[in-house]
Amino acid sequence: MKEATKAPTVANVQHSSNARLTAIRAEIDTTDTELLAILNRRASLSLEVGRIKAGAPGIIFKPLREKEVLDNLVTRNSGPLPEEHLRAIWREILSSSRALQRPQNVAYLGPEGTFSYFAGVEYLGHAAHFRPCNDIAQIFEEVAGGQCELGVVPLENSLQGTVGVSFDLFLKHDVYIQAELFSRISHCLLSNAPSLAQVHTVYSHPQPLAQCGGWLRTHLPGAVLVPVESTAAAAQRASSQENAAAIGHSKLSNIVGIAILARRIEDEPGNWTRFVVIGPRDSRSVRAADPQPTPNPGHTGADKTSLLFTTADKAGALSRVLDLLAENNINMRKLESRPMRGQCWKYVFFADVESDLEDSRYDLLMEELREVCTSFRILGSYPTGPQLDRLDQQDTEGNDA
Repeated sequence: MKEATKAPTVANVQHSSNARLTAIRAEIDTTDTELLAILNRRASLSLEVGRIKAGAPGIIFKPLREKEVLDNLVTRNSGPLPEEHLRAIWREILSSSRALQRPQNVAYLGPEGTFSYFAGVEYLGHAAHFRPCNDIAQIFEEVAGGQCELGVVPLENSLQGTVGVSFDLFLKHDVYIQAELFSRISHCLLSNAPSLAQVHTVYSHPQPLAQCGGWLRTHLPGAVLVPVESTAAAAQRASSQENAAAIGHSKLSNIVGIAILARRIEDEPGNWTRFVVIGPRDSRSVRAADPQPTPNPGHTGADKTSLLFTTADKAGALSRVLDLLAENNINMRKLESRPMRGQCWKYVFFADVESDLEDSRYDLLMEELREVCTSFRILGSYPTGPQLDRLDQQDTEGNDA
């Protein structure tokens, strides 16, 4: 008779699994060492670029080049690394590369912990030095005055519409849009109270209080709502009071040291803010000193152009501008008028179009637009911004990296 095959015991299976885990961890350690050497080699190249560019005009941040790098990597990625993870990793690598070439100050609407802060960090990376500003006007002043190389400015919200002061400040300061990004706005209720029943006061900026109005009426009908200057300031106040809460970004929990009582409390889930990264000069004006690969013949890689223009106060003036764009098959994504400061009933137009109007093929169109407009200014040509939807995510990572 044949001897019966013995089934593996639980102990044997566990021993085999442990042995395999030990081998995998050793392989991860070896791979990490190889990655470290490669990253340091890349850092050395960045330092060399910085030495070559030392003293040259222009800014280090090159969004068109960075988009090209990311898109090429995504195309070559065979997995299993998800695209979202790949882009997040390389944004930090690019951030380190810029900082190695030259320290980079970035102005934002502070204090630390606001949605502007987190949008800037996620897009520009942690290697940049972020400087908080008291208001949006100060961001423009810091960039225009050279104290900061870049600034992160909220331009419009999918629920509340445009941030009017941001548009108005482009009229006052000679700064340019270098890039854009779209950030998902998701709110949390932050409090050290043991339960919702113990919350008597809720602090936040007026916009989050309005965006979470339905949730607050349902879950905290008796709470006093107190508007403050920012979500970060609200979290600071709530952290020092027993029966208080704040509405803000989930990451404020770690910054301030306050618990999260509820997540995603906004009434409308489709709440996005469009931010733009502004710089002291037009990125195209320094491109000749730092030529970049052309992705397609006759095209620099920019997807959008923002315009600021005025027209004569007569019938058909604005229509002629729109006709010129239509005749050149240029799609307009946004058109908004803003009152001109100091001139009653005079308006300036802000527009976004889906073309790189700084490309030489549009030279004739630019001449025609300047002829029909009383003033005409390109605020920047830049790639379509990414949608950064990583807010308010639970930490689900295990101990093994």
